[in-house]
Amino acid sequence: MSMLQRRDFLARSMVFGAAAGAMGLGGRVAAGDPSFANNVPDPLLAGKELPTFKFALEKTEGKVIGKSSGKEATVEQLPISKGIAGVSMRLEPGAMRELHWHATAAEWAFVHKGRVRTTVIAPGGSAETNDFEPGDIWYFPRGHGHMLECLGDEPCHFILIFDNGYFSEFGTFSITDWMGHAPKPLLAKNFGVPESTFDGFPKSEVYFARGAKPPEPAANPLAGRYPPKLTHKYRLFADAPLVDNRGGKLWMVDSNKFPISKTITGAVLDLAPGALRELHWHPTADEWQYVLGGNVSVTMFGSGGRYRTETLEAGDVGYIPQGYGHSLENTGDKPARILIGFNSGVYEDIDLTEWIAGNPIDVLATNFGKPAAVFEKFPKKDVFISPANGARE
Repeated sequence: MSMLQRRDFLARSMVFGAAAGAMGLGGRVAAGDPSFANNVPDPLLAGKELPTFKFALEKTEGKVIGKSSGKEATVEQLPISKGIAGVSMRLEPGAMRELHWHATAAEWAFVHKGRVRTTVIAPGGSAETNDFEPGDIWYFPRGHGHMLECLGDEPCHFILIFDNGYFSEFGTFSITDWMGHAPKPLLAKNFGVPESTFDGFPKSEVYFARGAKPPEPAANPLAGRYPPKLTHKYRLFADAPLVDNRGGKLWMVDSNKFPISKTITGAVLDLAPGALRELHWHPTADEWQYVLGGNVSVTMFGSGGRYRTETLEAGDVGYIPQGYGHSLENTGDKPARILIGFNSGVYEDIDLTEWIAGNPIDVLATNFGKPAAVFEKFPKKDVFISPANGARE
C-alpha cells in the first residue's frame, strides 16, 4: 500500500469510526449527540402503544442535605426523555450548590421562589456574578464552572433544565471532589502555597455547602471583575407576554433575545381554567414540561393511530419527543402554570389552527370529504391558546 493509499484509507477509517462511535456498536444514539437522533429508530417509540411521558418528580426523595435538596428527572427515571433532563432544587438560607461544572450538558434555570446568586467562569477567565429573583432565568454553556447559592432569609426553589436526557445532576464535576482526591504536593505546587494549607479541606464531594448568608451586594472576585461579552442572566417576567388572551399567557425567550442560550429555549405558560394550548408540534425540538401549579391534561399523538393522555399536577414532569403532536389543557378550576423547556436555541412550532388556515378550502374539503362550507367556520389565523368555550376569531 502506497503512502497516498494509506492516507486515504486512514481518513476513511476515521470518518467511519466517528460515525460508529456516535451511534454506538448496537446502533444506539450516543448521549447528547443530536446529529443522529432522527435517523435511528427509537425502540421505545416504535411499539404499538405510546410509552408514558409523565414522571412525578416532586414525589421522589432525591438528594437531601440539611434542608437543601435536589430531585432529578433523567432518562433513567423517564425513559422517553432522551433529549432533556431536569432538576428541582431547593436551597436553605446560607446554603450553596458548590463550585462545579457539567461535562455533557448546558444548564438553563428558572427561579420559582426566593432569591439566588450565581457565579460562572468561562474559558479565558471571564466571570460573572448575578442575583436572581422569581421569574428570572440563567444559562450556563456546557463545561462552564459555576455555583448557586441562596440569598436572604428565605429558602429558594429553582428548576434546572439540561440539554441532554442522559445527564445526571449527581454526576457533576465538583471542586471538593477533585481537590479532595488530588495529592497535597500537587495542590501545593499548583497554587504555590505550603502543603499544610490544605489540612482540613474536605476529602470528598460536599455538594451542598453551608455557611454564613452571602453579603449583599456581592464581594469582588479575587481576580477583580472581568465580565463576559454575553450575560448569563435574563429577566423573563420583565417582558410583556408573547401571547395574552382570554385563555392565558405565554412568556418565552430563545437565543434571539438571550444570545448565550444557544441550545435551550424556555417558556412559562399560564392557562385559565378550561383553556387549551392547542394541538401542535415542534419540528426541531423535544419539549420538557414541569407543572408549577394546577392540573393539566397533556395529550400526545404518535402516528399510526397511537394516542395517549396523561394528567399532570403540580411537581410532575411531562415530555414530548420532537415532531410528536400534543396539547396541554387546564382541567382544573384554578389557573395552571407550566414551565416548558426545548432543546433548541431557536423556537419553532406548527399549530393545528395555523395549518388548517394555511390551506385552500377545496384542499380541506377533499382531504376530509366534507363540504367546503364546513371550513368557513374555522379560525382564519393561529389561535395558540383557546379559551374554555373554544377558539374564536
